[in-house]
Amino acid sequence: MPPTPAALEAAIRTAVAASEKVRGTTNPNPPVGAVILDAEGNTVGIGATQPVGGAHAEVMALREAGDRARGGTAVVTLEPCNHHGRTPPCTGALIDAGVAAVYFAVGDPGAEAGGGAATLREAGIETHQGLLEDDVTAGPLRAWLHKQNSGRAHITWKFAASLDGRSSAADGTSQWITGPLARARVHAERAQLDAIVVGTGTVLYDNPWLTARLPSGELADHQPVRIVVGMSDIPETSRILDDAAPTVHIRSRDPHEIVDALSEYTDVLLEGGPKLAGAFLAARRVDRILAYIAPVLLGTGSAALEGAGVGNIEQALRFRRERVETIGQDLLLSLVPADTPTEE
Repeated sequence: MPPTPAALEAAIRTAVAASEKVRGTTNPNPPVGAVILDAEGNTVGIGATQPVGGAHAEVMALREAGDRARGGTAVVTLEPCNHHGRTPPCTGALIDAGVAAVYFAVGDPGAEAGGGAATLREAGIETHQGLLEDDVTAGPLRAWLHKQNSGRAHITWKFAASLDGRSSAADGTSQWITGPLARARVHAERAQLDAIVVGTGTVLYDNPWLTARLPSGELADHQPVRIVVGMSDIPETSRILDDAAPTVHIRSRDPHEIVDALSEYTDVLLEGGPKLAGAFLAARRVDRILAYIAPVLLGTGSAALEGAGVGNIEQALRFRRERVETIGQDLLLSLVPADTPTEE
């Protein structure tokens, strides 16, 4: 009996949740989630992509399912890969396991790994594409798909500001504009990234740690690489030079050069000051904005953004709202450039 639509939706949502848990740990491979349903539609295996060199999501789920996968259904966030890289192709594992059908959210855009659906169909396995595709494309696979299509890292600019757009008060103080729940959310996001970028000015002025921490204050298991950009030297006493995470210094102020130097990364967060953010926006190298807006008015103080190449209203950089969330007393706006295609 084929799984019901409700069972398939539940399975793909479970696969998405599994992929979110490994986001930031799989680069350069995509963070994929997979669920195996037995012939009666019961969940018998859940898996996610392991760190590079490890098993892919389908293999992890099949290992858990064992013989119960035969005659069942695989539900995957990305089309199963069709090439032999560091590990054998997932299409072969699914064929060998004897699954009857494969449902996946997003087709693999890669010329080398793509084509998995055709291989599965040739083996007599029923295949379906598009299950919860919009959620997966804008979710755990966003950055990886962006890099596949553009050839460069996906850059998210994150900032926190008052209602009047200030990132600090007149005396320079900025702790804390947003509340504890919003700050915890930032640390949870950091723990799913490949790298964080700040300017040397931020390092000199704020001496940040730039780590991902748990609510207890302990370091999260995964830490992003800390990237410092700019021509000034990093003081030896800087906290980013500890052993909590690697730190890389890119001696450039040019956003294009910086993004080129980030070629080994996929999901990157820009946390620099207003001038660095303005330079990246002017260079059209911001792919998403995460804006944490607090119900606070400061009147004067540093603006969250400087420059950005806007001289008049016609030159305004316009963004499209993806999502608005309430986090404690604060708002989180997820925005993408207005010219970014919407999902059909």
